[in-house]
Amino acid sequence: MKHTEREMQSLKEEVRQMWKLVISQLEKAKQSFMAGNAELALEIASREKRVDAFELKIDSDCENYIALYSPVAVDLRLALSLIKISSTLERIGDFAAGIARHVIDGDCHKVDEKLMEDLQIEKMFDTLIGMLSDGFVALESENTKISGKILAKDEEVDAIYHSAIDVLTNYIVENGKLKVENDNNNFQLSTFNFQLEERVRCGLKLLLVIRKLERIGDHCSNIVEEIVFYVDAKVLKHRKDE
Repeated sequence: MKHTEREMQSLKEEVRQMWKLVISQLEKAKQSFMAGNAELALEIASREKRVDAFELKIDSDCENYIALYSPVAVDLRLALSLIKISSTLERIGDFAAGIARHVIDGDCHKVDEKLMEDLQIEKMFDTLIGMLSDGFVALESENTKISGKILAKDEEVDAIYHSAIDVLTNYIVENGKLKVENDNNNFQLSTFNFQLEERVRCGLKLLLVIRKLERIGDHCSNIVEEIVFYVDAKVLKHRKDE
């Protein structure tokens, strides 16, 4: 094996390790969020530094590879793609850590079960984990045929996100009506005011979590675009519909 090939294999191995770590972070974010597990959330937050370290090292190693070996064609595309993929994985890791910090705050741990079901947050997590895992397989196998499948999943995530806005709007409005009805009866005003404020606040914080999940889906799509660029020398950026 040529020296340049060994260097490239080393770069790909670094990205593999980072990718597996980020998948693990996202899986644990799901477990932590759904169960309200603050201990697991703290573990996610502490491991974020490892994700950051991977990105810095991959960036540096790819830059050195390009400077030392002046790669062309497919080798250059791969080096450029690995830089962008590592940066995107780091952003996904940031979002996973952000969800973990929501759990660590612990001020909205008693969310209505029906609301959680209506928001389809667990389905969003599962879809995103599948997208990230499929992307890993696509890079390993250099198979871009599944790119359409992954991009289609991003559309599913977007649909859940947009429906979640309506669900949370209705939730807040209904709780507001509860407050008004009891306001007219002058019955336990302070208690209902507090409950309303708490539910509205938690609803807004839930929307922030769902927005993070939606952004993870976008980043998974960006990774697919980089894989297609590397393997097929095609630019999909800004051309998802095509």
